[in-house]
Amino acid sequence: MAPVLGAIKDSPAVERALGRSKLYLLISWCLLYPEDEEFLDYLQSGEFVEDGRSAIEGLTAALAGQGGEKAKQKLAALLKHLDNIEKWVATECTHWTLSDLQAEHRRVFSNVITLDCPPYETLFGNDHVFGQAHVMGDIAGFYKAFGLELSRDIHERLDHLSVELEFMHFLAYKESYARCHDGADKTQIVVDAQKKFVKDHIGRWVPLFSRMLVKKADTGFFRHMAEFTADYIEFDAAYQGVTPQPYSETDYRPATFNVPEGQTYECGAQDQGNELSILLNEVGAQSFLDEKGKEKADSGPVGTA
Repeated sequence: MAPVLGAIKDSPAVERALGRSKLYLLISWCLLYPEDEEFLDYLQSGEFVEDGRSAIEGLTAALAGQGGEKAKQKLAALLKHLDNIEKWVATECTHWTLSDLQAEHRRVFSNVITLDCPPYETLFGNDHVFGQAHVMGDIAGFYKAFGLELSRDIHERLDHLSVELEFMHFLAYKESYARCHDGADKTQIVVDAQKKFVKDHIGRWVPLFSRMLVKKADTGFFRHMAEFTADYIEFDAAYQGVTPQPYSETDYRPATFNVPEGQTYECGAQDQGNELSILLNEVGAQSFLDEKGKEKADSGPVGTA
């Protein structure tokens, strides 16, 4: 008997995918430098917290034991973090202007790559620039496999946390669509890609980054979001049944290099995405990254966009 389309759309698996997609998007958005007032309005109106709660409550209702007790505990913790964010908005953020939010972002993340809290994956666990190029090539391969590339409006690198989390938002949303329209085989491709990206990438470095962000921010919105992010990544790893090997503080060994005379390395609002290319060209690693990209393309995609 053929499945009824309406029943598929309302299935718990689709609801779970949509909820996870929404939470990945919320975290991704909050970590980007606020260029305009859109995100500030989203916070002050209460919609950020409202959308987060709605996604978590939907996930909780549709969980059906997926991820075990740990997943349930982490979802409960996420709701408490949203309560704290709601209190912070009411007591501190109500009268903020865009310049206040921008100043807070600069306080925490700076306008240059800061090594006490860098939101870039390749600065974790890679004490040589060639290791960074290898990881960057793998990330690029994931994006390319699903037909994605960075928007010119986003002046960030492929390995920036907000970019990686938006990729997971895309995959989870694509899963919800595939479950309704594409059948089991295509759905499994997207599910497997999510598991691999969590296990090999965000599940490895984001827990350590979140702890560093807690220390750097100390108080305020980004402290709350650091705690939220840490618990959400733990939830999603449990939900997907993967066991990443997270970096510890002793694994944090950003590659060292000599800055070419006259060059600067900037990120955030000032980042034009050139610093990694300059670095790779300086040490001759660009050809290695290009070759990795070619290998990914030759091996064929793991899914379609």
